[in-house]
Amino acid sequence: MNRARRRRIGRKHGTGLVPRLWAELGIPADYAAARGAPRQPEARRLVTVGRRCRLAPRAARAWRAMQRAARADGVTLIALSGFRSVRRQAAIIRRKLKRGQRLAAILRAVAAPGCSEHHTGQAIDVGDDSSPPLDVRFARTKAFRWLVAHASGFGFRLSYPRRNPQGFVFEPWHWRWRA
Repeated sequence: MNRARRRRIGRKHGTGLVPRLWAELGIPADYAAARGAPRQPEARRLVTVGRRCRLAPRAARAWRAMQRAARADGVTLIALSGFRSVRRQAAIIRRKLKRGQRLAAILRAVAAPGCSEHHTGQAIDVGDDSSPPLDVRFARTKAFRWLVAHASGFGFRLSYPRRNPQGFVFEPWHWRWRA
């Protein structure tokens, strides 16, 4: 079976994949309910918005408009990461487990496969040209201040502010578009 067909079948029949991955990784069956992190559908259509970064078409249009507006204000916004499949999310957790990190600590920084906003193609990790990528120091940048002031006008919101109800670490770089 070719890779594209497996991908389509996985999306169509993905309901069984997530529980299998959770069992394999040791994620409790009640994770989604306990964390307030609902299951997220995988995007079916994606467009490229940056180097190795893809978003759902409507989110991509909003991102490009926001990026242009920021640039007009002298702010550089860089697309670091967009769509991530359920399988890729599981691979990230597996890699962290192999490095000796504890699952509880991993799940404070990485959503369980099936629950990541990145699956939707509507979440984007944003950086700039003055701070390390995916680093909390991004919160002290001109780009972050611009996003706080303007992102909602383009349909984006900060998903994981400090003390968020899902219990994730503060991620100033993670923004989700909503229609």
